[in-house]
Amino acid sequence: MTSLNLIDSSIIVIYLIVTMGVGLMMTRKASQSLDNYYLGGRSLPWYMLGMAGMANWFDLTGTMIITAFLYMLGPKGLFIEFRGGAVLILAFLICYTGKWHRRSGCMTGAEWITYRFGTGTEAKWMRFFKAFMTVVATIGMLAYLIRGTSLFVGMFIPFSPIMVTAAIVAFCTLYTMMAGFYGVVLTDLVQGAIVLVACVIVSIIAFNLVPDTASLAALAESVTGNSTWASSMPKWSTEMPAGYEMYESLILFAGFYLLRNIIGGMGTGDENRYFGAKSDRDCALQSMLQGVTVAFRWPMMMGFAILGLFLVDQLVPDHSKVVETTSIVKTYHPDIEEGFWHELTTGIINSPESYDPAMISALSQNLGDDWQKRLPIVSYSGSVNPEQILPAVLLNSIPTGLRGLLIVAMLAAMMSTLTGEVNKTSAQVVKDIYQNSLRPKAKNRELIIIAYLSTAGIVAAAFWMGISAKSINSLWGWIIMSLTAGGLAPYILRLYWWRCNAWGQIGGTLLGGIGAVTQRIVAPEMSELYQFGLMTGLSFAGTIGLSYMTNPTPMPVLRNFYDTTRPFGWWGPLKAATDPAKLKIWQREHRNDIISVPFVMTAQVTLFLMPMQVLIKSYGAFFMTLPIFLVAAVGVYWFWWRNLPPKDNPGTDRATLIQ
Repeated sequence: MTSLNLIDSSIIVIYLIVTMGVGLMMTRKASQSLDNYYLGGRSLPWYMLGMAGMANWFDLTGTMIITAFLYMLGPKGLFIEFRGGAVLILAFLICYTGKWHRRSGCMTGAEWITYRFGTGTEAKWMRFFKAFMTVVATIGMLAYLIRGTSLFVGMFIPFSPIMVTAAIVAFCTLYTMMAGFYGVVLTDLVQGAIVLVACVIVSIIAFNLVPDTASLAALAESVTGNSTWASSMPKWSTEMPAGYEMYESLILFAGFYLLRNIIGGMGTGDENRYFGAKSDRDCALQSMLQGVTVAFRWPMMMGFAILGLFLVDQLVPDHSKVVETTSIVKTYHPDIEEGFWHELTTGIINSPESYDPAMISALSQNLGDDWQKRLPIVSYSGSVNPEQILPAVLLNSIPTGLRGLLIVAMLAAMMSTLTGEVNKTSAQVVKDIYQNSLRPKAKNRELIIIAYLSTAGIVAAAFWMGISAKSINSLWGWIIMSLTAGGLAPYILRLYWWRCNAWGQIGGTLLGGIGAVTQRIVAPEMSELYQFGLMTGLSFAGTIGLSYMTNPTPMPVLRNFYDTTRPFGWWGPLKAATDPAKLKIWQREHRNDIISVPFVMTAQVTLFLMPMQVLIKSYGAFFMTLPIFLVAAVGVYWFWWRNLPPKDNPGTDRATLIQ
């Protein structure tokens, strides 16, 4: 097996040492208070928060799974990632949900519950359940990241992928404990810059390798079996390899994913970087920067997919060899589960002397003398594993030195997401479970210690879940279409409907959350479409039903929320008691915000698509997409940019929290 040389390894080690040094430097400043530890003292500039947002969304595992779909489908793989990877919710954050949450003056999404629903018994319970379900969701998300990391490192390091992943995760956990949000944002700034450089490098390498669109399309059809690989338009029926057959109805899935993100996007914004922003204007600017910089991710992933086509054609030109290889391994290990397939094949590659000589001989005869170079891309299903394309390309198609830099970029992407998610969730454990429910008089030192312990506990639970998952795609599908869908109704209705109360929040959260966890245990193979419909239905039934069965939120609390957040939606009793002149100003802002969303979303999708079309030299498709982008950009300018708060009055008002 090819492994990293001294130059590549040295680059990685230097990066890790520098990162830990930053963590040590930030420890004292971060531990001064919870506000410093979790929000950076609410004093960080918008461009640092925007880069942190980009780095947090530019995760390693997501990059691997999106590369897999681009490898299988070409540019139209973008439409599968309407479920999450295309970050369509960003349009809502840019236009209004980010600033709505900043106006609360809260530190966490669960603390926001008190701001919205008051201090009654039901609101306190809701704050607890909100924090608890956030912990569950974060564990699922981190499990997804950890699973992808184990697939990634197993390609490069001649040790158990699980043990290597454990060491990396422990490193990230220690860093997050020490540095708090200051360290997370500072390293995200550096890691984001590394990632952007990697995007440019991979894109240039891939572009120079493509002879023309027709030749690339022919190669792609030979390797993947997809006859319309170079097309940017999705079809009703698309060829998919073994293990991914469910996505053959591509337009149907893209439509459902679009619907899911429109519904989910309307409730977004309860994130550290919005609570910690200095003004409404900063919320908008950081979101815009996040959208522009995350666009660099798509040509890089398409570049990895293109390099993957050439690599697979070189390694296994006869695809029947892949099927036979899977059969050989299963013959000698009939009880192997899909989730541990990668651990097994990595062990076979690194220590062939520890396995049955007859199996090793059969693998050598089937794949050739360099079988250890080919086995990593063979999947449990008897096909090329698309989730392994990215690390396989890094190992086999990138020159020394540059390979080390790109591996650092991928590890930086993983670390940014992990540290950001853990920091955000640990804040809810400390603030909303421990301090709010257990120890309201706890001092700063005690709370910081609980922050350390909660960080370690969250990561440990996620690690256990991640290493046993069948694939990163199955985890991602469950997180987006089941777990988070189970919380959509309470997440959305709280912002737009005055009658939504804390009991309704509890009902929707519990019914949807329990349904999602039960589905994962009892029916893990359920279609993503059924998962989404069932969990969304449960969450809406629980929220609306229990809200109507119980008393509304006290009017003084609603009045405070309405006057400071200034939302649109169904707020009849509040609107009736509001000064008409003030309402007119708010309604003008609402109109521009709502109209801006489709323009921003269209600009975002076309901005992702156009560089990929250039990369595969499909210039005809590019010039068809360009006018759509330009029209959307004009709409963004007219309805959004022109109406941003001015620098001299950027919207700095925040609510006074109800104690």
